[in-house]
Amino acid sequence: MTDVVELEWARARDQTLLLYFATVILLLIGIVAMTAYAITLGPIVGPGIESSFGYAVSLLFLMGALLAHIIDRAYRVYPLGRKVPTSPPGPVTDQGIATFIKVVVLVGAGAGIAYILGSLIA
Repeated sequence: MTDVVELEWARARDQTLLLYFATVILLLIGIVAMTAYAITLGPIVGPGIESSFGYAVSLLFLMGALLAHIIDRAYRVYPLGRKVPTSPPGPVTDQGIATFIKVVVLVGAGAGIAYILGSLIA
């Protein structure tokens, strides 16, 4: 009986690995395609080109986030991944809130600088 269970477990594990691998490959192909599309648009001066570029960049970020999620999920849950469970999150403290606010301000400042540089370059 245990041989059948182990065989089923191995088959499910192999199917999961194949699904993760296929998804990662498709996402990488999509990221390359969207990058090539965004590069071939040329100068971003027309309203149609601006929206096309925005859609392409949005899809790039979405695919990148999905790729990071799949890799993280495979690492955390997949039977060949981590064997030690993750620790529960700590309590919310003033130091944690301050760190979060610092990160938000830093990301906002970086986005503002990138917007200004992008408008100066274009």
